[in-house]
Amino acid sequence: MIRLFKHYIPHAVLLLGLIDVVLLALAGEAAWRLRAAQIDIAIGSPLDRVSLLGGFSAVMLTVMIAVGVYGSESLRSMRFATARLLVAISLGVIALSFLDWLTGGAHYWRSVLAYAMAFAILFLIGNRLVVGGILGASAFRRRVLVLGAGQRADRLRKLGERPQSGFVIVGYVGMSDGPHQVEEAINRSAIHNLKRFVENLGVSEVVLALEERRNSLPLQDLLRIKTAGVHVNDFSSFIERETGRVDLDTVNPSWLIFSDGFSSGRAFSSAAKRVFDIIASLLLLALTAPLIVLFAIIVKLDSRGPAFFRQTRVGLFGEPFDVLKLRSMRTDAEINGAQFAQKNDPRVTRIGRFIRKVRIDELPQTWSVLKGEMSFVGPRPERPEFVSDLEEKLPYYAERHMVKPGITGWAQINYPYGANLEDSRHKLEYDLYYAKNYTPFLDLLILLQTLRVVLWHEGAR
Repeated sequence: MIRLFKHYIPHAVLLLGLIDVVLLALAGEAAWRLRAAQIDIAIGSPLDRVSLLGGFSAVMLTVMIAVGVYGSESLRSMRFATARLLVAISLGVIALSFLDWLTGGAHYWRSVLAYAMAFAILFLIGNRLVVGGILGASAFRRRVLVLGAGQRADRLRKLGERPQSGFVIVGYVGMSDGPHQVEEAINRSAIHNLKRFVENLGVSEVVLALEERRNSLPLQDLLRIKTAGVHVNDFSSFIERETGRVDLDTVNPSWLIFSDGFSSGRAFSSAAKRVFDIIASLLLLALTAPLIVLFAIIVKLDSRGPAFFRQTRVGLFGEPFDVLKLRSMRTDAEINGAQFAQKNDPRVTRIGRFIRKVRIDELPQTWSVLKGEMSFVGPRPERPEFVSDLEEKLPYYAERHMVKPGITGWAQINYPYGANLEDSRHKLEYDLYYAKNYTPFLDLLILLQTLRVVLWHEGAR
């Protein structure tokens, strides 16, 4: 993987994206040449169209990221990838047409965009047919040697067997003579020179997956491997990088303290984030005010009770604040106390089921963003009743409150709606990853991926 602004991007995704950018530019150029030939005008030099081709590629790539074209499902399923590509390119053409109209220009002719759309679909699907097979091959995956043969090593084995995995495990070394959970592991005592063993296998990374590290770290082996230019990683850091979450089963306070992350140098990023929140919330409130009013009337007509409801949530540093949403449940939904929303929850009203799916009920929260109580991106704020219970049952739960809560977040785009303690645990792992690795780039990625969640109704209840 390549680390970009503290966030890891698989080599396969980066390579596919770079080729897509080139193909999109070629699609735009081919479309112009075809249309110019049809109406018999001078084709001109491609250099004269660099800005237009660049704008076409940038908008298309942005929409492709947003709808999940580079997600794990798209990388392993051609049918899934084709469906997402068709949606992305269609939305991209609509976005370009709208932007062109908004700026009062005639830079992107509708006929050229129609041809570019057809060429882009052909080129990008062809790219996945040709390159997709290579991306799934082990040649594009890092070669990993696991030091350990217990439960952690077995977890790595299962992780490496996923079709979208970016690494392949070439061997396991049992560092003790006891029974192994991974049967194919080789005992360390059977390897004369571990450094030479690593070199012979062409290993690019060694992962330490010992069940008990106290007084058992193979320091001499690790030092020789490290000085030979092979990357050495511990289990928790490897899991964090490969899954985009902090593994609560294996992390400890010392790892959180000494590992990279939770940087204090966020003053500029935080200021930029606040400026973005203010501008975006003002714009969004202005654009969606008629929609909010319309659905407020519909909610009022659909069921008894107020159109909006306020609810206390826990915000930055554990401070409570009131969040405003369109009401999607009956007024007696919590007559027996606070409870998580369930799948096909009978408390949800008819119109409430729709506004939850398309996230319209969340729009009034933009007011909390404007006031500074929330941000557009961050861990979802929970209710005080749930927080007090979860802080007792889940380690490091309080640490998620070290960043401002958000309307959308890393957990929301990576994990379905949480409705029990186990779901809350998994979502906490993603929230901790966000709090630990926050950058404006990660915020942008989350905002784009939120469109995918809304389009495909992922996680809505």
